[in-house]
Amino acid sequence: MSRALLALLLLPLLPSGCSLGGETDAAPSPGVRSQLPPAPPSSPASVSLEGDDAFDMRFRLKPPRAGLVFDLGTGDVLWRRRPLEPLPVASLTKLMTALIVVTSAQPQERVRIHADALRYTGRSVGVLKRGKRVPVEALLSAALITSANDAAIALGHHIGGSIRGFVRLMNERARLLGLSCSHFVSPYGGEKANRSCAADLAALTRLAMAEHRIVRIVRISYTQIDAPVKGKRLYLPTTNPLLAAGYPGTIGLKTGYTAEAGRCLIAVVRHGKRTLAAVLLHSPNPGEQAKRLLERAFRTG
Repeated sequence: MSRALLALLLLPLLPSGCSLGGETDAAPSPGVRSQLPPAPPSSPASVSLEGDDAFDMRFRLKPPRAGLVFDLGTGDVLWRRRPLEPLPVASLTKLMTALIVVTSAQPQERVRIHADALRYTGRSVGVLKRGKRVPVEALLSAALITSANDAAIALGHHIGGSIRGFVRLMNERARLLGLSCSHFVSPYGGEKANRSCAADLAALTRLAMAEHRIVRIVRISYTQIDAPVKGKRLYLPTTNPLLAAGYPGTIGLKTGYTAEAGRCLIAVVRHGKRTLAAVLLHSPNPGEQAKRLLERAFRTG
């Protein structure tokens, strides 16, 4: 086992002591990551859309616009609805952002907050200060747990040298992975043009849940991190409805919402040795629909 991998495995379960403050005279951040590490081949991450669904589902309300239930380990699809329809995906975009971050930056690497991170809409940490340096893992936690847009923008600028540079990396990674539905225009997903489909998001889910750093973060219902204001701490609750409700076996993953995308959810649940995931796009009630779909899928065996 390499020393780098061992170091990652020995990191704390969640960076609850991560600081969003930091000295302004810290060592300078690394340069633009113009060359990402090679992406995994698309075939191990993809899901199999061949064959029939294992079960049908009738919804009490409107069904999701699109969705997929699949086995995280094998990629076998158990239920689908329009799995290849490109749709706005809101903050599910941050899944690609997180994958690039964990393959490009070390946890304690410090991100200098650029003016870009102060121009955002929607959910945020809200206390980032221009010129401060913040550990990568604190920003990654904020982006994944509470879906903070300013944290995702700060990470994108740090790694890509600019938001445009980071978006190029996102779309290049999507191309290398064979994600034919996916196109990104920002690290956080607020724009309608951030698009993907249930099948591509399932592939990204399988890749994300193979990354120890992401897995440690997305299973946590809340965390506390130091704020740039002396003596203050921020409470960051999860946006994942299954995790927030303590739904048994929930170990991830991510939510999203904009007016165009509607309510979106990727939920990952483990029962025994089996781990299943549900991707729901533009759902009237993603938490309840994910529960029903996953419960039916686990009963299917």
